[in-house]
Amino acid sequence: MSKFADIEIDPGIVKRAAQGDARAHEIIYRAFATPVYSICLRFTKVPAHAEDLVQETFIEVMRSIARFRGEAALGSWIRRIAVSKALMFLRSAWTKRGQSLSDDWHDVTEGDATGHGVSSHFDDAMDLDAALANLPDVARAVVWLHDVEGFTHKEIAALMGKTESFSKSQLSRAYMRLRPMLAVTESNTQPDGAVARSY
Repeated sequence: MSKFADIEIDPGIVKRAAQGDARAHEIIYRAFATPVYSICLRFTKVPAHAEDLVQETFIEVMRSIARFRGEAALGSWIRRIAVSKALMFLRSAWTKRGQSLSDDWHDVTEGDATGHGVSSHFDDAMDLDAALANLPDVARAVVWLHDVEGFTHKEIAALMGKTESFSKSQLSRAYMRLRPMLAVTESNTQPDGAVARSY
């Protein structure tokens, strides 16, 4: 689940934070600020919005840490708060644009990929970040949550207030859109003439 799993915080620090210790709060903030910023930026694509969401996330973390029971890793708990804040931000943006979650899929049409700087040539190198940036907000969020953060479709559905089938269909559509952007030419043939596949 990205960088959150690699961060360990002494339980004593967590206990002190739950008691309102400002130094303990700072230690937790410094440990998790970068991965929280990273995940928020993935969702919003705007650094200023991501920075705001980092602050909102840690306000919620410090406000709620006394209720943290340690049933999961602290990083998992903080990650879930960050994801919730990011999704709330996106939901607000969709609402302001008069869209629903399902409408968002149609934000980027098939012909828009080249206009967003994505090469139409399969043999050109394609950065995954650039490809993901060309996905609509909902699809990008689902891909990131499922493939990078390791959320299940059930968890994604709960976070988005949708069904599991919605999450699965968004992921499937995202894969369909990403495939041509990330495809490599099939000109790489093996000595026996078989096409070398990239997995």
